[in-house]
Amino acid sequence: MKDLNFPLRFKFHISTLSNDFTATDANGQVVAFVRQKMFKLKEAVNVYSDQQKSRLLFTIAADRWLDFNAAYSFREVDGSELGKIVRKGWRSIWKVHYELIDQHQQLQYHIREENAWIKVLDGLIGEIPFLNVLTGYLFNPAYLVLDLQGNTVIRLEKTPSFFGRKFEVIKVQEIDQDDSERIMLGLMMMVLLERRRG
Repeated sequence: MKDLNFPLRFKFHISTLSNDFTATDANGQVVAFVRQKMFKLKEAVNVYSDQQKSRLLFTIAADRWLDFNAAYSFREVDGSELGKIVRKGWRSIWKVHYELIDQHQQLQYHIREENAWIKVLDGLIGEIPFLNVLTGYLFNPAYLVLDLQGNTVIRLEKTPSFFGRKFEVIKVQEIDQDDSERIMLGLMMMVLLERRRG
């Protein structure tokens, strides 16, 4: 995932049994195919170069099974660690909060939900028969990637779609190449987790 051409778009495949999606760039070119392994006690995700899974680029794996505060490590094919994303459990009950850690185990970025009320409204309306079909169009959460000074560098938002299947990643500020890969891997894992939680 070198020299990413923003905005990126994540589109989930609802016709497959796996939890997977394709990431495309501004020109519509596939930059990654993300597949979550099914029926695993510990989360395991593979990131490929294309939908044919011709080349494995990265793996993402949880450090423990079924835990509210699990950390998810990003590794290259040779096993070297690029960093990890950590969900801040209790802080994420009201408003989603993750931390991105670099390869030296240093905090580098925060990922926060922009508006927690959207999740609340989505949950309430989602319980009403017939109206629950519309929540994918009405309530679209957004997440901000913030540097340690509190500046937004990337914004991810769900775009109106049935089944919550489309997301867009917009670059707000310039970032380093290795930071860009780490952020994208973090957002890919976060989208898999948050989409499943509703």
